[in-house]
Amino acid sequence: MTFDYDLKASVRTIPDYPKPGILFRDITTLLGDARAFRRAVDELVHPWAGNKIDKVAGIEARGFILGGAVAHQVSAGFVPIRKRGKLPHTTVRIAYSLEYGLDEMEMHADAIHPGERVLLVDDLIATGGTAEGAVKLMRQAGADVVAACFIISTCRSSAAPRSYGRWTCRCEH
Repeated sequence: MTFDYDLKASVRTIPDYPKPGILFRDITTLLGDARAFRRAVDELVHPWAGNKIDKVAGIEARGFILGGAVAHQVSAGFVPIRKRGKLPHTTVRIAYSLEYGLDEMEMHADAIHPGERVLLVDDLIATGGTAEGAVKLMRQAGADVVAACFIISTCRSSAAPRSYGRWTCRCEH
């Protein structure tokens, strides 16, 4: 398949943010470009067209934007995965490793039912720690995590994404 629109060109790179040595991939420029935004969502949806997907989970905060759009396109519910203390109802949580530290994430305890087929969506995968934590969290709730999908990969190793199953990356940097 030939693509006539380069998504890489629509992503801004900011050096030394949030700390020295980190290259932050800013997708607000992609989101502000209607054509790029549509293309990114289409690329994330395409592999799952015609498949039964019950829920799409998005990781705070950019994963909410992309995941919500993907959920709409595949006619699935949306599950927000948030930082600890941000959800108002009963939650389940997990600790996970970041590229530059540790954190915790949570979702509502009743957001995913055992056996539901779930796609995880986020804007970027770097070390894989956040995505791996989200997959473990959803599996604790009984989810069948079908894939983790990203538009940007800064992975140096191809082993990281494979640790939690099939993955899709559409705009590598």
